[in-house]
Amino acid sequence: MSEITAPLALYVHWPFCVSKCPYCDFNSHVRERIDEAAWRDALIADMEYEARLTPGRRLSSLFFGGGTPSLMSPETVGAIIDAADRLWGFENAEITLEANPSSVEAGRFAGFAAAGVNRVSLGLQALDDAALKALGRAHDLGEGLAALDVAQRHFPRVSFDLIYAREGQTPGEWEAELTRALAFGTEHLSLYQLTIEPGTAFATRARLGRLTLPEEDASLGMFEMTRAMTAAAGLPAYEVSNHARPGAESRHNLTYWRYGDYVGVGPGAHGRRGGMATTRERLPETWLKTPVASETPLEANTRADEALMMGLRLLEGLDEAVFTTRTGVALDDVISPAGLAETTQLGLVARENGRLRLTHTGQPLLNAVIARLMA
Repeated sequence: MSEITAPLALYVHWPFCVSKCPYCDFNSHVRERIDEAAWRDALIADMEYEARLTPGRRLSSLFFGGGTPSLMSPETVGAIIDAADRLWGFENAEITLEANPSSVEAGRFAGFAAAGVNRVSLGLQALDDAALKALGRAHDLGEGLAALDVAQRHFPRVSFDLIYAREGQTPGEWEAELTRALAFGTEHLSLYQLTIEPGTAFATRARLGRLTLPEEDASLGMFEMTRAMTAAAGLPAYEVSNHARPGAESRHNLTYWRYGDYVGVGPGAHGRRGGMATTRERLPETWLKTPVASETPLEANTRADEALMMGLRLLEGLDEAVFTTRTGVALDDVISPAGLAETTQLGLVARENGRLRLTHTGQPLLNAVIARLMA
């Protein structure tokens, strides 16, 4: 199958939230009132635009992200799924919806499942009430666990997120929390180390000395503990922050990391199709009037840089033949020979059987290794 007929991934961005979390730098907005019918129609119109530019392609995945897409009604979600099927058609598609674990949103789970959602990603973020409050979450632990129970009853595939290396968190506390998380039996976990993103409330607090995260050695210890515990439980890491039972990896996100084509609709959404980078207007009100912000052809070396940065996030690493097919550039033409020799000698990368990958030692140093390879 050629790249121009290979299945696509579709990302649909719902930009609205009940409140803005202090660590979040996503394109999310708090609005008192939303005309959901108008938003449904606008999202479908944006999909129709993309479908005209991708004839003959089918969808391998559809991902509702945000923001908080579980604030949508099941009728809106169903209308978007039906439109995607009409415009492209599904090819054994994974259809994921990100959800907050409030009781109101959990009450919609049966409707989402009936509409065609077959995978839910639940934003638990912590299994501790004090931590949830510190993270600015709108739910408490009881609501979170109840929502997880409802999700596991309604969806064949369930993932949830946790954030670790939080302020004041010790390795022992994270070990106990992760032990509890693994006992719930989901097929997938997204486990993110808390980072301070520019422009967030946490960034302001950190600058003022009001937020202190664990020392680097403690954070690295939590990372290593996470890898060991998830592997022992049968959910090994397959990406820097993502862990799954074999075969339960997020197919949608694998499209990103393997540098396949995907289309993005909704405010602030990004896409990559046929060597073109697409972006949508970030502000919801602007997007409603003029959705497309830019469509820019990518130079081959830019595609190669992107594919390198995305592919090394995966434990499987880069398939060099696929890399060349999708970027038009051989891997040796974009990585530094000196950087490759140095990182190989240090045991940070391995190149074998047509793949370049980070070693166990190199994985926590992802950004530094990539910078050295691209130097």
